[in-house]
Amino acid sequence: MSDDWKKWQTPDGGTGNEFDSAEIGALAHLYRGEVYRSTIWRTRLDNTTNWSVVTLGLALSVTYASPSASPLPLLLVGILICMFLILESRRYRFFNVWRARCRWIETNFYAPMLFRSSRPKPGEWQDVLANDYLLPQYHIGFWRSMGRRLRRNYMWIFGFQAVAYYGKIIIHPVPVASMEDFFARMAVGPFSGILIFSIGIVFHLSWISLAIWTNILDKRKHGQTAGVGGMG
Repeated sequence: MSDDWKKWQTPDGGTGNEFDSAEIGALAHLYRGEVYRSTIWRTRLDNTTNWSVVTLGLALSVTYASPSASPLPLLLVGILICMFLILESRRYRFFNVWRARCRWIETNFYAPMLFRSSRPKPGEWQDVLANDYLLPQYHIGFWRSMGRRLRRNYMWIFGFQAVAYYGKIIIHPVPVASMEDFFARMAVGPFSGILIFSIGIVFHLSWISLAIWTNILDKRKHGQTAGVGGMG
């Protein structure tokens, strides 16, 4: 526990575990404020995902506009989607601060109040929340944040992009007749089709591995619960 918390102790060394009606009202307003901030950042997350979906839709429209259209827009849009993923992962770290505080108050104050049993030890959860206000920090790292966004949204976006790209290669302008023809269609300027194919395989294996690895980290921290709870 940090030294900053000492100034909040009562003269007899206690920590003020019992709330009076005024303190409960203040905590309720604090909870409403955290919910509001969580909602605002949640909206920002949704906006980033929407940008990714819209840009992928535009690339699909251009690529499938005619049999002779190039599949290159579907490759280039992948770079833009990666940028959106990085931006959204950073935003999620901010969102997770407010989300974690809301869940902490819900599970340690409101839920025991309603359930009337299995109450947390007095003082412990208040200390954790107070220290989080005194020394605010991210509750998860950037890679875990990115892994969560991949599992929630971007795995479907990247998967759909891959299916659309390879579908374009296979069926346009005419159905592919051989593997040589397949790789020839994938070539981009001086880069051979085999190189482009290899880069694609490495890229998709990388994000799949990151999603699996961060899922393991989340389960180690939160156990086998259905959702993410607590601080982080």
